[in-house]
Amino acid sequence: MVKRESPPRRTVPKASRPYMPGYEMMFGKGLLPWSWAVKQLSRSHNYWIATVRSDGRPHLAGVWGVWLENMFYFTSGEGSRKARNIHANPNVVLCPDRADRAVIVEGVAEKVAWSSVPPRFRPAYKKKYDWDIDSSMGPAYVVRPRVVFGIIENAGSSPGASRWRFR
Repeated sequence: MVKRESPPRRTVPKASRPYMPGYEMMFGKGLLPWSWAVKQLSRSHNYWIATVRSDGRPHLAGVWGVWLENMFYFTSGEGSRKARNIHANPNVVLCPDRADRAVIVEGVAEKVAWSSVPPRFRPAYKKKYDWDIDSSMGPAYVVRPRVVFGIIENAGSSPGASRWRFR
């Protein structure tokens, strides 16, 4: 695996309006707080992760995972399609299960050593899924967001769409 250098990450991402020509009616007033996105990402039970095959075709898979410290941790069999895709192209899109309160995470995924997974991951995973996760179930992966979009359907006068940048 090629080690990629990453620029420093913001601990709190910078909020702004997303560029969405023709969808301005969804914007409402103000911006969604980052805490709103964290709540959606933390509370979701199921997530979708989109990866790209070596020939450019997309692949979408459901995963279980935990949002911790502004990153998403999950596991996958090393021979799985998503793991092979991440190895070849680490760019991914991750979404929790609700489209009416959409959070779209564009980021970079990589396999990480179990020793570098936050200690809170295992107890949080156990509480969320009633499952004792361990390294025998496959490698751990982390998704580090670059940009996150939040969109509330039928927002009315409340903030309806925001973008957060981590760099």
